[in-house]
Amino acid sequence: MTENPSPSLWIYDTTLRDGTQREGLSVSIEDKLRIARRLDRLGVPFIEGGWPGANPKDVQFFWQLQEDPLKQAEIVAFCSTRRPNTSAVDEPMLQAILAAGTRWVTIFGKSWDLHVTEGLNTSLTENLAMIRDTIEYLRASGRRVIYDAEHWFDGYKHNRDYALQTLEAAARAGAQWLVLCDTNGGTLPHEISQIVQDVNSHLSIVICQEQMTIPQIGIHTHNDSGTAVANALAAVMAGAKMVQGTINGYGERCGNANLCSLIPNLQLKLGYSCIEENQLSQITEVSRFVSEVVNLAPDEHAPFVGRSAFAHKGGIHVSAVERNPLTYEHIQPEQIGNCRRIVISEQAGLSNVLAKARSFGLELDKQNPQARQILQRLKDLESEGYQFEAAEASFELLMREGLGKRPLFFEIKGFQVHCDLVEGKESTSALATVKLTVNGKDILEAAEGNGPVAALDAALRKALANFYPQIAAFELTDYKVRILNGHTGTAAKTRVLVESRNSHQRWTTVGVSTNILEASYHAVVEGLEYGLLLHSQAEVALNTSS
Repeated sequence: MTENPSPSLWIYDTTLRDGTQREGLSVSIEDKLRIARRLDRLGVPFIEGGWPGANPKDVQFFWQLQEDPLKQAEIVAFCSTRRPNTSAVDEPMLQAILAAGTRWVTIFGKSWDLHVTEGLNTSLTENLAMIRDTIEYLRASGRRVIYDAEHWFDGYKHNRDYALQTLEAAARAGAQWLVLCDTNGGTLPHEISQIVQDVNSHLSIVICQEQMTIPQIGIHTHNDSGTAVANALAAVMAGAKMVQGTINGYGERCGNANLCSLIPNLQLKLGYSCIEENQLSQITEVSRFVSEVVNLAPDEHAPFVGRSAFAHKGGIHVSAVERNPLTYEHIQPEQIGNCRRIVISEQAGLSNVLAKARSFGLELDKQNPQARQILQRLKDLESEGYQFEAAEASFELLMREGLGKRPLFFEIKGFQVHCDLVEGKESTSALATVKLTVNGKDILEAAEGNGPVAALDAALRKALANFYPQIAAFELTDYKVRILNGHTGTAAKTRVLVESRNSHQRWTTVGVSTNILEASYHAVVEGLEYGLLLHSQAEVALNTSS
């Protein structure tokens, strides 16, 4: 493994260990390996892979990385100090750590005297010995050690002298990093700043007196007070040189410090070097990649990387951003791989429509009466329950129709759906029949599915496959239903959003009706139509370039 020039700040990712403790998040070995390799390409220096020996999954994960190592990142094994009244050399947990074969090991120990006496049920002196013995044993075994001081800030506030003694024990034993952990997430930024400064000052005096190498200070924050990112920034400004966190802020309870917010803030706002500039522009893609792998919906409103982070909806805002993006954007979205979006809704003005037309590659002048007709059509449809800010593919089709530029790939003549519910069976089978016209030819097809929407989708694909084989690459990835006026009971109007994708892009379409099947049908049909539009545009671009 090649040595990279030392950055001014070291990023330590714990998505694969602390992040997986989030409720509802589960990953396979293959998932962990995919995420680790993507973080490696992002330029993260330290990736905490898990606790070898705690479960078979983590053991196999480290074994596979021994066979096929990462390119530049240090993979780190995680474990606790030895148990009370034992020896480190006889501790099975530490044997599993050594077998993982990592150069770096992170060990956590108790900083809070309450946890020592009531959690571990041992003495304060024995806890110091546990920290010292564990680190000395790992150092003698050729490992480099990061010491995570668990519950550090609570311990400091409860018993400052003892908390500092635990850091001294780790430093004397040879730990290269001392990471201060706000494990309960209850500390505020002004406290973090003051305490980190005090720790740096205290350790400098003690270690200089003993002529030891001064360990570097790191920070590990949780978000229970909603201040994890702010706390980490405060620690860095007070002298911390390592920042621990997770992609998308995943973690137990309210989560960990979000690296997708921390890295841009540290690098773009505070001037620290964390990763390369070209790697920083990948962070939005990494955020979405990880959310996809762990099967959690992306936070559309997340700072920096969310789909709405640079979305502009109000007409005045759009007009100003069109003249100068600095009016409503704190950074250039391209710096972190995101993009500006002009949101279309009932609050839109003409500026929104014109900007959206440009983003679709359509020429539209504000003097053109079609522009105001499209705006009025938009507002009329949204008053009926449509929502185009979440379904931009449907809005592009609407706009193209208003301009007379909507391709007619096929024409729907009608559909029928029949469902069978058999007593005692767990699932409902559905049969859908569709009738459509393609290139002047009438097509009638039927298909089955495990539900009415699946059957409709299958029947449409079957009818179109011979004419448009590219449809095989389209995939329906999400289906959302919202009741718009629930007080009307079963007569309520329903809005359906369908997300589709091909190998390169995602798009969302919308349908609205008092009949949920009709709403779903319209959304699915437009999803296929928009996919065909994207394919035709790609073919034109390819032919033009060649």
